[in-house]
Amino acid sequence: MLDIPSRVRVHVETLPAAQIDMGVCDAFEQYAPVGKPYTMNAPHPPKVAGIDSTVPAPAHTVAPAPAAPDAPAVLTDPGALLQDRLAGWVSDLTTLHELTERLVLTTTLPDALTELLRAGAALVGARRGLVVLEPGDGLGPATTVGLGLTRSDLGHLETVPRAALPHGTLLDTRAGLPGGVAEVVRADLFAEQGLHPRHRDVAARLGFAASYTRPLSTETAGRLGAVVWLYDEPAEPVERQRHLVGLYTRYATEHLARLLEVERTRACMATMAEELLPSRLPRVSGVELAVRHRTSPRGGGDWYDALPLPDAALGLTVGSVTGTGPSAVAAAGRLRASLRAYAVMEGEDPVAVLSDLELLLRLTEPARPATALFAYCEPALQRITLAGAGHSPPLLIGERRTAYVETSVSAPLGMLACWEAPSVEVQAAPGETVLLYTDGLLQRTGEPVDRAFARLHAAAAALPRATRRDPEAVADHVLRTVLPDGLDTADSAEDVVLLAVRFE
Repeated sequence: MLDIPSRVRVHVETLPAAQIDMGVCDAFEQYAPVGKPYTMNAPHPPKVAGIDSTVPAPAHTVAPAPAAPDAPAVLTDPGALLQDRLAGWVSDLTTLHELTERLVLTTTLPDALTELLRAGAALVGARRGLVVLEPGDGLGPATTVGLGLTRSDLGHLETVPRAALPHGTLLDTRAGLPGGVAEVVRADLFAEQGLHPRHRDVAARLGFAASYTRPLSTETAGRLGAVVWLYDEPAEPVERQRHLVGLYTRYATEHLARLLEVERTRACMATMAEELLPSRLPRVSGVELAVRHRTSPRGGGDWYDALPLPDAALGLTVGSVTGTGPSAVAAAGRLRASLRAYAVMEGEDPVAVLSDLELLLRLTEPARPATALFAYCEPALQRITLAGAGHSPPLLIGERRTAYVETSVSAPLGMLACWEAPSVEVQAAPGETVLLYTDGLLQRTGEPVDRAFARLHAAAAALPRATRRDPEAVADHVLRTVLPDGLDTADSAEDVVLLAVRFE
């Protein structure tokens, strides 16, 4: 009797001999007890730590050395063979567990595709490869990511007719669909009959002589694309490697499908938010405008607008509604559209504009407060009259001063039974810039409000003199200084709007 713990021994002893050759994960799913596998006496093959090295072949996959003709027959212990096979299954299962753990840590499509290429290359013993993402539903996104291949190399591969490439065969026919062809093996490209001449030329130029291709498709995810690994010399993966990489790619396809859905949702939210904002800023004599807008992945409710008004005036507004997601984006679009109408009718009185907006918000969306700032700008007089509802004060930036505009404290729209606050008049000098912004600029810093205000003031005060003449450069400098190290583009629940108005 083998020295195997009793919980494992019960299952091993009931293994039919015909099932000893079944796959690693299939066998353990049926016969291994739930929980962590017990340690066995037989020496295990070394585990694979990561994906930087190829998966070692366990002893049970190594062909026995041929015996000499006159050598006496040696009886092999069946128990030792079974224990060796079980040890190999444990090694394979450990390898898959480590690789899938690394894959599940990826949160973006590019990272997941790169990890898929690296792990698959380790499993099949290749050095380079590429993955072509082309969802079968045609909704995109479509992209190609290479491992050990530059953009120029990928460009050379694109010159080969698609039908001549193995992944083209899978993607353009039903072969790559769930239940279709599971793999395409080209063990020696230069010895292959009927290989397209351009394919032969590109293979020689890039230095690969064989390829192994698998579709990225499952019954639940559908067809997402195909992955190709390239060998420098004529070669092909053995049966065990194909089995392992097949299990891995099926799991990777499901993970990619989840990330693909997230990516599509983000793109849809960003598109919807941008479409509800001005497509371009107006050109008005006497002022220059620049804007920066960063949308959160979940979709936030920040908005801005610049609207030409009668008498060569300009209406400027920034604001934010509470919440995230499609409902917040839609609410911001409705408020912006309403504010434009009120600005045309009574824009010279910012208090009246915000009062009308507050009444509309209270009647139509009583459970969604909003902050807003509206400014009536007269470029010829270099004057701005503004009113704010729970909004951060504008920042005035000039050659000789950098200061926040003193506004009265007021509640956000929709918080009180009747909103009212006095307006403030700002007299700017030629060359000065008024900076309007939403609270997301301060909140993304992760600092207390007073320190965030101080950071914004310091960033504006440190503007180089030449930069002050260009509102685009002013907006970029402030955004980059207040939100360093990629905080302006990182995933965040807060939208950011920065509107710079420079008087000529």
